Formats: sequence, C-alpha cells, structure tokens
Amino acid sequence: MKSFKEMTDEDILLLLNKGDDTSLFIELYNRYYAQLYNTACKRCSSSEIAEEIVQDLFINLWRNRATIKINSSLSGYLFTAIRNLILNQIQREASRKKAYEAIIPERFDYDNSTEESVMANDLKHHLDINMDSLPDKCRSVFDLSRNHHKSNKQIAFELGISEKTVENHITRALKYLRVSLHHILLSFAIAVFFISGK
Repeated sequence: MKSFKEMTDEDILLLLNKGDDTSLFIELYNRYYAQLYNTACKRCSSSEIAEEIVQDLFINLWRNRATIKINSSLSGYLFTAIRNLILNQIQREASRKKAYEAIIPERFDYDNSTEESVMANDLKHHLDINMDSLPDKCRSVFDLSRNHHKSNKQIAFELGISEKTVENHITRALKYLRVSLHHILLSFAIAVFFISGK
C-alpha cells in the first residue's frame, strides 16, 4: 500500500469520504496549509484572520468529508473555497465599517451654531445611555474600538479574548445601538435637514 505522501489528493479524498482516518486529513492539511495561509494573508487585514479563515476551511472539509463532491481537482476546490471565504470576510468588514460610520460618526461636520451643538450633545447623551445598557464585556470592547481607536487585535490581546469574539461583540453592539437610536437618529437627520435649509 502507498504511503500517504505518495498518494494523490484524489486518493486521499476518496479514503476520507469512506472513513474517519485523521492521518489522511493531516496529510492534506500539511500539503496545503502554507499555500492557503499565504493566499489569505495577502488579502486579509491581519494574519490572525487569515489563519482563522484557513482553519475554518479545513474544519468544513473534515465535517463534510463523507458527502463532499469535487468535480475539479482538490487543489482547485481548496483555492476557490479560500477565495470565497476571503471575499466574505472582506464584505463583513466593509459592512461593519459602514454601519459603524453611519451610526457613530467620528465627528460632527457642522458649524458651531447653538442648535447643532445642542443636537450633537443630545445624540451623544443618548448614545452614552444606550452604551451603558450593553453587557459589560460588549461595552468594554466597543468602547476600546470607538473611543480609543484600538484594532481588533489590540482589543483581543488587552482583554484576553479572540479577535472573532471582539468582532462579534462589536457587531452585537452596533445592532443594538442601531435599533435603540433609530428614532433619535431620524429626528436628528430631519432637524439637520431643516437647519441646513434655512
């Protein structure tokens, strides 16, 4: 019988389809991890995210080993899959940034009129109140991101949690604040419209 290293990708995948031999899976992992990781690193915002994406790909491959059907080569399948996962990650980050900027502007680009200052302070007041309603960990993560402008990696290191957990907390906070501040943001937008029309 051939050793694992002598087997083709297709031979290994066929055996994986039929059983639970983790040695076969490890062989595939060793063959492709470095290449997939390098591909992900070129497009991802951090090496940690790249590593997580590659791990997810292999976990999905293992979980679906009994039913997975690959019409092209295994290498073609893996690199197509990693590109799709990278695109999904980029889209998630872009959506999160867009939502963040829409809900919590970095600054208010208005003049110093009394009315606009009052509205800006009012919005900040409502934001602070709703921030206090967030769970402690979620609030801490969001505060470090919004007020201290720390990266997900820095926040993860500081709080001793994973970057994915940081991302989940920020997403949760944004969803909560979007709903909680919906009416005040709408009122604020209407008021700015009328003021600017004066």
